Amino acid sequence: TSRILDPKIIGETHYGVARDVQGILQKYKDLQDIIAILGMEELSENDKIIVNRARRIQRFLSQPFFVAEEFTGTQGRYVHLEDTIKDFKAIVAGEYDDLPEQAFYMVGTIEEAVQKAQKMKSK
Repeated sequence: TSRILDPKIIGETHYGVARDVQGILQKYKDLQDIIAILGMEELSENDKIIVNRARRIQRFLSQPFFVAEEFTGTQGRYVHLEDTIKDFKAIVAGEYDDLPEQAFYMVGTIEEAVQKAQKMKSK
């Protein structure tokens, strides 16, 4: 973890959401050996939820950065920090568990993920 990840520096909300995201990603990492050996079906329902949210978080972390345009073919976008925090908070809370994982890949905001999911559904 970064030493700058301090609620006095970044604020309580940002800190809390960041720690929640880290916790989910760490739990997913801890479950990967079990998944590799036994498969997803052997996980508890709660662990399956953690895995699915972690995968959405990982894909959402692939936000379209301007510096990556050349490599991804996706136009970069600026997203306000407050929007990013709000969107991660919603993912952690399970508000978007019904969206497919791929909808979270290379989008700037959760609204873009919802639109992408709708396009995927209509195909």
